Amino acid sequence: MGALTGIRVVEMAAIGPVPFCGMMLSDMGADVVRIDRLGDARTPFAVDPRQDVIGRGRRSIGLDLKNPAGLKVAAALIGRAGVLLEGSRPGVMERLGLGPESCWVGNPKLVFGRATGWGQAGDLAARAGHDINYLALAGVLHGIGRKGEPPVPPINLLGDYGGGGMLLTVGVLAAFIESQQSGKGQVVDAAMIDGASVLQTVLFGLTAMGQWRPERGTNFLDSGCFYYDVYETADGKFMSVGALEAKFFAALLRGLELQSEEFPDRENPLLWDAYRDKFRAAFRARTQAAWTKIFADTDACVTPVLTMQEAARDRHARQRRSFLEMGGITQPSPAPRFSRTSSEVRSPPPINGEHTREILVEIGCSAAEIERLQKASAIELV
Repeated sequence: MGALTGIRVVEMAAIGPVPFCGMMLSDMGADVVRIDRLGDARTPFAVDPRQDVIGRGRRSIGLDLKNPAGLKVAAALIGRAGVLLEGSRPGVMERLGLGPESCWVGNPKLVFGRATGWGQAGDLAARAGHDINYLALAGVLHGIGRKGEPPVPPINLLGDYGGGGMLLTVGVLAAFIESQQSGKGQVVDAAMIDGASVLQTVLFGLTAMGQWRPERGTNFLDSGCFYYDVYETADGKFMSVGALEAKFFAALLRGLELQSEEFPDRENPLLWDAYRDKFRAAFRARTQAAWTKIFADTDACVTPVLTMQEAARDRHARQRRSFLEMGGITQPSPAPRFSRTSSEVRSPPPINGEHTREILVEIGCSAAEIERLQKASAIELV
């Protein structure tokens, strides 16, 4: 029994933040039903839908939303839901007749979660974009990279999932709680450019305090500082170092067999490059495994840089059961952890339309009605 058991969520098939939010809600116990369009592959990255693990834990109904009969089924599903998730460009759901105002007629408490790159309003609202674009205009991308080098795209974790999917998840949960008190739903406008901006709030504060410079790779958290960086080892692997506090820095030096006298003014940015050379030479003297053993029982804030596969096999991850295997695919376990209402992955990702018949029966469709829908090509049965 997860924390969200009993809550029905309808997810309009999409990529990026919407399926991530659907996964989070499903892991926490919500009954998530995904509306897949007929013949829609949903994502260009997964050949086999069963391998698209971000789609885990929900059921799929295949509907032709250009068919009035298919639209009617979608409206019936939404009418029974507490939350709707959608990631279309502004106006698309309204043109389908499934916009907030239409849905609230029969379901006034519905929380309408909308995820876009640029938001529901503004000059860019209707324009296409991807994670890298949202980070660029949010001022985030400019600060990621090493000194004297171009900005580095940080995969798509900050925009799509951190600034998008997480923001959407928090928003719909807050709106759902409020709807239970007010009896009214509302729109949650989760824009990835907004989410990316919120994630860097602390940097605006540090800038105001004169502790953060605009030049990338020159600050204490962006690879500028020699004791907050990564270092190559003798076998071509890497160790991460985050010894910000003085006591952790002292433990780091002991492990490296370096003397504090060699670093008389560690807070002086003008000396960081020279000090970094000493660290580079030290780390290159041993393998990653050797350094991992040396720092294993210390508070030096030094850990190996692992691949995804190595992370899943790491001792700490195994102790916490941070990864699970389903359908032959290793993947992260649900997070966060709950003391009473445990989250779980209840099923592998569905094939498009896999649960169409089952869901239609739940909303009261008879066998004859399902047959008529099939003959009208309004649904997809697998």
